[in-house]
Amino acid sequence: MTEKTYQKEDCVLLLQEKYEELRSQGIERYPKRSDFSEREIVAIKAFLGPWPRALEAAAIKPPRDDGKAEKNKEKRIRTKRAQTERKKEALSLKKHSV
Repeated sequence: MTEKTYQKEDCVLLLQEKYEELRSQGIERYPKRSDFSEREIVAIKAFLGPWPRALEAAAIKPPRDDGKAEKNKEKRIRTKRAQTERKKEALSLKKHSV
């Protein structure tokens, strides 16, 4: 008994085929995890990430464009700069107190 080994392209095809199957049945929704076997779910998530990102990677769901990723990046940069400034101030105080 040989079990299928999935690749990234297989996972994309699984999602796209299921989406087309649902639409041909008149069901207007995205594929759900419950539409797939456990092995398929594991492979899809392993190659394509969390379920919403997997649907985006398969071009089923439009990519999110809420600017959240950019906001998080800016926040990390501000935090890192603030940490660097605090370290510089601490070093400066040490030098002046010696």
